[in-house]
Amino acid sequence: MASTTSADDWPGQRLNHAEFGRILAARRAALGEPVMPRNAGTRRTPSKRALLAAIERAGGAW
Repeated sequence: MASTTSADDWPGQRLNHAEFGRILAARRAALGEPVMPRNAGTRRTPSKRALLAAIERAGGAW
């Protein structure tokens, strides 16, 4: 389905992805890479658990 909203209708600030990437890279260089905790997986659906198990059996490391 095509969007019914024109890009000209957005009242908020525009984001230049290339500039944002440069700013983010500079910030990470200055502060270091953040250490993000992995998802504990305590609320995974049975289908997600089955998918991850199949990936493991196929030799993948999730």
